Amino acid sequence: MRIPSNGRSGGLPSFRSKPLSFLRLAAKRRRRFPIFPLRKPKRIYGKIGNLEVRLARSVADIKKAQRLRFEVFYKEMAAIADARTRIKKRDADQYDPICDHLLVVDKAVERAAKRPWPKRSKVVGTYRVLLQDVAEKNQGFYTQGEYDIAPLIEKKRATHTFMELGRSCVLKPYRNKRTVELLWQGLWNYIREQRANVMIGCASFPGTDPKEHALALSFLHHFSRAPDEWLVSAHPDIKVDMNMIPKEEINPKEALKGMPPLIKGYLRLGCYIGDGAVVDKQFGTTDVLIVLPLEAIDSRYFSHFGAPDETPAQGRKGRAVH
Repeated sequence: MRIPSNGRSGGLPSFRSKPLSFLRLAAKRRRRFPIFPLRKPKRIYGKIGNLEVRLARSVADIKKAQRLRFEVFYKEMAAIADARTRIKKRDADQYDPICDHLLVVDKAVERAAKRPWPKRSKVVGTYRVLLQDVAEKNQGFYTQGEYDIAPLIEKKRATHTFMELGRSCVLKPYRNKRTVELLWQGLWNYIREQRANVMIGCASFPGTDPKEHALALSFLHHFSRAPDEWLVSAHPDIKVDMNMIPKEEINPKEALKGMPPLIKGYLRLGCYIGDGAVVDKQFGTTDVLIVLPLEAIDSRYFSHFGAPDETPAQGRKGRAVH
């Protein structure tokens, strides 16, 4: 929020002439009040025990998600922080302001706070989501930087609406089936609410040497490569060939053992994999493209999370959606 200086219409008194002690007091007072809400109203997509999944509703919420991402990507994993990121201890980029942020919040931490207000909820999981119409009004999809997705989106424009997933992470103590399932439930309810029918985004293997994941990458190339109708390739100048091991030499069970849990989760749902991997040196990862049309999802999963045409507000038994 910009504060107009003296002399401008509707201007507020300038702080430039105030003593430092006054500025410090004003800053403390400002921090006590809630930050102005974002465009999304309060929306809770699911609950399990003390955990709930909801949309970020304020700048403060987004900063909590960014701090969580910093904790996981930069402190736990091998992402390389620039000076600004190191100082702020937040993983942030130009896409954050235009995205929706799904948060898994531990309500037990909030209730345990000594002060009755303001509540300080603890964000333990997050997913960043970018809708097609929002992307096209701004700088496009983040994924376009690694994969040439524009032709696919244009080809499917009349029948499909795309939604980009990214920056998914869960705090280590909460990294279990319960939390991940809740995050997926929130994501699924959000997708149905927004009427999107294709999920895209990059998923990552740790490390920047694709040869370390030769078996898993070759498995994805031979067994999960997208059909021509949905095929997207990495940009030629950064593309890494995933076909490192012949199909007949691959043991699928062994290949799946070396697969990150998130990618295995996408595979279980029936996702397609793009052509070629990409090394992301900033985050210290080897990325693959996930393309997941809702029509490709195995229908047995709908009995747990709900069918695509089911109203999200109906929820699932024991997992309220408000």
